[in-house]
Amino acid sequence: MQLPSAVLLAASALPLVAQVRYLPERKLWVLQTPHTSYILGVNEQNEIQNLYWGKKLPRDADLAPAHTARDYAFESPEGMTNEEYPGWGGMRYTEPCLKVTLSDGVRDLVLKYASHRTAGDMLEIRLKDIRYELYVTLRYELYPGSDVLRKQTVIENRTGASLVVESAQSGVWYVPSGGGYRLSYLTGRWGGETQLTREPVQPGRKVLESRRGNTSHQANPWFALDYQGAASEEHGKVWCGALGWSGNWKLTVEQTPNQQVRVTGGYNDFDFGYLLKPGEMLETPSFYGSFTDQGFGEASRILHAFEREHLLPDRRQPHPRPVLYNSWEATTFHVNEAGQKELAAKAARIGVELFVMDDGWFGKRNDDHAGLGDWYVNPQKFPNGLGDLIRYVNGLGMKFGLWVEPEMVNPDSDLYRQHPDWAIHFPGRPRTEGRHQLILNLARNDVKEHIFSVVDKLLTENHIEFLKWDMNRHFTEPGWPEVPAAEQKRIWVKYVTNVYEIIDRLRAGHPGLEIESCSGGGGRVDPEILRRVDQVWTSDNTEAFDRLRIQEGFGFAYTPKVMMDWVTDVPNMNGRSTTLKYRFLVAMMGSLGIGANLNHWSSEDFALAAKMVAYYKEIRHSVQEGRLYRLFSPREGELTANEYVSTDGKQAVLFAFLHSQQFLRPAPTIYLRGLEESGVYRLKALDDKLVDRVETVSGAYLMNHGLNLRLGGDYDSTSVLMERAE
Repeated sequence: MQLPSAVLLAASALPLVAQVRYLPERKLWVLQTPHTSYILGVNEQNEIQNLYWGKKLPRDADLAPAHTARDYAFESPEGMTNEEYPGWGGMRYTEPCLKVTLSDGVRDLVLKYASHRTAGDMLEIRLKDIRYELYVTLRYELYPGSDVLRKQTVIENRTGASLVVESAQSGVWYVPSGGGYRLSYLTGRWGGETQLTREPVQPGRKVLESRRGNTSHQANPWFALDYQGAASEEHGKVWCGALGWSGNWKLTVEQTPNQQVRVTGGYNDFDFGYLLKPGEMLETPSFYGSFTDQGFGEASRILHAFEREHLLPDRRQPHPRPVLYNSWEATTFHVNEAGQKELAAKAARIGVELFVMDDGWFGKRNDDHAGLGDWYVNPQKFPNGLGDLIRYVNGLGMKFGLWVEPEMVNPDSDLYRQHPDWAIHFPGRPRTEGRHQLILNLARNDVKEHIFSVVDKLLTENHIEFLKWDMNRHFTEPGWPEVPAAEQKRIWVKYVTNVYEIIDRLRAGHPGLEIESCSGGGGRVDPEILRRVDQVWTSDNTEAFDRLRIQEGFGFAYTPKVMMDWVTDVPNMNGRSTTLKYRFLVAMMGSLGIGANLNHWSSEDFALAAKMVAYYKEIRHSVQEGRLYRLFSPREGELTANEYVSTDGKQAVLFAFLHSQQFLRPAPTIYLRGLEESGVYRLKALDDKLVDRVETVSGAYLMNHGLNLRLGGDYDSTSVLMERAE
């Protein structure tokens, strides 16, 4: 019996326990995950030096002590050495991890090893400047059963005077030296997020960033590197990482003149200038990294499992994401109790488990010009409050959820008229509106407490089990005039940490509450927000064909469990029309939602939807919790095919989509992955598109002979369920 690679590795002699070891005679730290090693050392200059990151090195005797690089013209040994956390000082010309201006005007920083401690799967290494009482603690964390390593840094000012942190990075990842690396990353815009982009790494720096106050639609803080562009989905060495920060971030991908590729990540240093007073500390974002020699597919599967098992709120008691209905496209702002009840009854007919009422239920919210900030129920639309509607929805067997956008305010609102100073602004300067709204300054404690209290009151007075938490614009005029000018740039950090605090407190006070992160689509998606939310809104673009590429890119970095996918009406976004079945199958490759106007559906639509929802419930454990195999990419041809295999290997499901067909060419054979070769699988086709009329076949047949599908015409689709016989 030949098991899939992931199962073989898990069952091998390599321990699944992550380890941190210190070798005092060589001054080395060995951080070992189940299948990788990350090795650091103290060199003769008393600096922390990165020595290795890659496949596991099980024999400590192979490891040599750290040594600085040799001198080279116009370069110093320090500048040529792979320092683990270089400050900006001396002859160091690569991207620094830390840059400061001290109270006496000194801008030079040279960090040396001071001490370290280990505690279980944690390592802390403390650095100190050669003169000033400025300390930097490098934190490393390993996770049992995972090949992911986390870096984070704490900067501590003990100088007795204030200093300004001009750049605070979480760390730097080094890959083996040499040219020829390829960079993969995610770019996009509103309505076209998470587009996979690939290019050769060239000498110099490439910056990926957000300056918009949140993670952004335009770029996402994930990267991957492979050597010579040789890695495929299932083969080749891949180093990847992701920064956990929902504000301004920056990744610098750099190839030095001596052909060393490095990736530095942390706070965006644009308009940064963080004032650090005596005795204060600044924590940088978490920077995650992992390595595999089994291609991009395994790199994604490592991240997916890590997110589910170590980040998501339900990691200790995992449960499937419910099938969701959202009323936005059916009603827009014209919501009322009777209309929502009518939609809820129709949603319950097709098996929906969570009914979400979107924008328009509060304040004087009849369009997007007014009402944001006034989080009280509109008495004209809901004269009995929300209680009757919620009880009705619950009586249909569904949970009730609600859309909120607490970080925003319309100038036409009671809140703004009472507290115009609460909006982010520079005195005497224009206040740029986006979608007719301004951003509340959550860096202020009074604003933070107000937002917490109004949302907490809403949850306390109503049986609301889900919030769609939106943020529909980016930062402009990021002023904070209530604090001294030297402290105003703290807004970039304090705003985000206060958002985190509000969500943490709401979840602590309301056990069972679940939250979706939304920012005009996929504008707030990163590992740190995933510690607080159960799912994310992938994109405002719900057009099914466009979604294939958006969802593919998303899946390189994030688990399908959190990827919210809606079935909506056509034409949508770009005028294209696809069948309802096609739209369902695209949406079923993540967390299934329905956003169509059910008032316009025919009896045939309801019958098909009920069938598809039932099918999704049969397979969603494999989709949400299983291993994803990208078999055919929408970027590379006429066919898209994805396979999901359950964690126990007992179920697999194939989704296939033919975008267009020319010359009556048949769809290519699809070779499955991740199955047990000697296992026998029962095949259950969703329709009649399976060419080979077989009921049971071996895993070897599915992976080596493959499946042939009868797909024809434009935007055809199908799915095949495979269940292993006991």
